[in-house]
Amino acid sequence: MVLTFLDKHRDIGLLILRIGFGCLFLFHGLPKLFGGPEKWERLGGAMATFGITFLPAFWGFMAAISEALGGICLILGLFIRPACILLTITMLVAALSHLGRGEGLGGAAHALKAGIVFLSLILIGPGKYSLDEKLSADRGDDA
Repeated sequence: MVLTFLDKHRDIGLLILRIGFGCLFLFHGLPKLFGGPEKWERLGGAMATFGITFLPAFWGFMAAISEALGGICLILGLFIRPACILLTITMLVAALSHLGRGEGLGGAAHALKAGIVFLSLILIGPGKYSLDEKLSADRGDDA
């Protein structure tokens, strides 16, 4: 196999991935979170793609909080799988909303790429350099 000497650095790769995506989503989500009810209502309007037109500010707030707090969770390596589940759902809604507005794959690409990364992290886990791993080791868990 090519470049197999890098296998020993998998956990550092996961750390870089988590911190990079975590920072991007924290900085992407904070303006939405602090944008207030008007911003949340516009964001929540994406749920109309699914026929859900009630409480758009609530849905927008949930998307903003999943991006901002999800970013923090990624950076810290804390609650990675639950955070990535919420982020995957948020990215799915965003991608389908872009597609529903006729923006094509170009408009949906950011959300699709991020969703694929989050879905992968659900399966891979946070890696050795994470608070999830530290807390799991402190409890003596093998999972």
